[in-house]
Amino acid sequence: MRQIREVLRLKHACGRSHREVSASVGISKGSVHDYLARAEKAGLTWAEAETLSDSEVERRLFRAIDRNEPAKRAAIDFEWVGRELRRDGVTLQLLWEEYCEAVKKAGGATRAYCYSQFCDLYGSYREKLPLVMRQVHRAGEKAFADYSGKKPYIVDPETGVVSEVELFVMVLGASNYTYAEATRSQQLADFVGSHVRAFSYFGCVPQVVVPDQLRSAVSGPHRYDPEINPTYAELAQHYGFAPIPARPRKPRDKAKVEVGVQIAQRWILARLRNRTFFGLDELNVAIAELLEELNTRGFIKLEGCRRSLFETIDRPAMKALPASPYALADWKVAKVNIDYHFDYDGRFYSVHHTLVGEQIEVRATASTVEAILDRKRIASHRRNWGPKGSATTLEEHRPKSHRDYGKWPPSRIVSWAASVGTCTAQVAASILETRPHPEQGFRACLALIRQSKKYGQARTGAACARAIAIGSPTRKSVEMILKRGLDRLPLGEPSEPTQPSLPIHANVRGGDYFDTEPRHKKTTPSGDDTGTVH
Repeated sequence: MRQIREVLRLKHACGRSHREVSASVGISKGSVHDYLARAEKAGLTWAEAETLSDSEVERRLFRAIDRNEPAKRAAIDFEWVGRELRRDGVTLQLLWEEYCEAVKKAGGATRAYCYSQFCDLYGSYREKLPLVMRQVHRAGEKAFADYSGKKPYIVDPETGVVSEVELFVMVLGASNYTYAEATRSQQLADFVGSHVRAFSYFGCVPQVVVPDQLRSAVSGPHRYDPEINPTYAELAQHYGFAPIPARPRKPRDKAKVEVGVQIAQRWILARLRNRTFFGLDELNVAIAELLEELNTRGFIKLEGCRRSLFETIDRPAMKALPASPYALADWKVAKVNIDYHFDYDGRFYSVHHTLVGEQIEVRATASTVEAILDRKRIASHRRNWGPKGSATTLEEHRPKSHRDYGKWPPSRIVSWAASVGTCTAQVAASILETRPHPEQGFRACLALIRQSKKYGQARTGAACARAIAIGSPTRKSVEMILKRGLDRLPLGEPSEPTQPSLPIHANVRGGDYFDTEPRHKKTTPSGDDTGTVH
């Protein structure tokens, strides 16, 4: 752009000579004279030019503005340049040559940029790309957690099988103080356990922890509003930190730990590459030794080391550890069944009978199982490690009718059955004796007693007597006898009528017809049969 406005300002507003204007603007005295002459001819004063833009001033003084402009250049596809530069062996020189060949093939009046302009223009384009924010980390504010892509391994001493394990890394934002350990997996138990051990190593807790959006930290991944895993959220509440997961596919959100993982790979894994470990504990001992060296190793461009910065910057600003470490809890959603019990791990636990059909949350640790509804604990049980299918029931959770039923001893059931009849009491006692636990036969006995209301006490007693006589004193046998009316028959008579004999018809062959001896046969002189039949 021509310096017309500056020439007019220096000449008319400042009263400078042509020579002084030329030296100040950096153009020749002839150009200064030409600009002033054109302005005088166009009647353009400095007072008017001051309110106009440079392009408007130039348009007023020059009719053919592009007359002295250089030839148009072919546009550069900067996205293509950037994309190709990511490929192995590709340089700007090669891309410029391909760009020039493409311009020649296209023809037209445009020309290709020279190599230096090509590089300068691409550099300007790169500067306009989204900037990388330099994060400022306040003391004690954030810790960043992640797993290494490069994994250590352990060897089974008995089978020789090589198994890869995970390397967990947590880095504090302000001091770069680092914690690392090996775990068997990235599952919830290992992930939470690594956090507990990291906080114990630091001796304090940061205000914010920034993990990746792995399943152990986030149960519902989302770019803006991820759903925190319930167990991880409980861990955060226990230690008093805020979990803020990094956005998916945005490693710069946790650049500190990305660099920390890289340092751990170079400082720890690379130095352990020639060693063989036969267990996770053995591997973690070696990692702890190198981690101590890493945190006490002096910085190259700064004074001190990670530990000294941690002691002076991070530790004073971080929170104290709680009185007890976090105990891992498993969370799940369960429904209260009609027997007012919910299922966890194949065992059943009771809640109050009024909660039948409710959807509850179950929190389980190694020692307790808790039922939670609307964020309130409604029941707590000692963890049942017995056989699957067993139940843990609190007496106060039962309705009154069930509590009364549960108080009945087996003798009371037999006494109640005796009110129907002696044989009925004998059948009830037999039912209770054949069950591993007498309570398991209560239902069958009650069903037996109910039969007396349907069929009467006399018939029920007679049916029980017949069931005892045939050696089957069970509820099902008594019920079948009553349904078929067999209780009305005397005990001496058979319970089933005998099958009548078949009638004899004239055309039915008798037994003689099926005689096995042949009617006509030849015999040999010695008396042997020839087997020939005529």
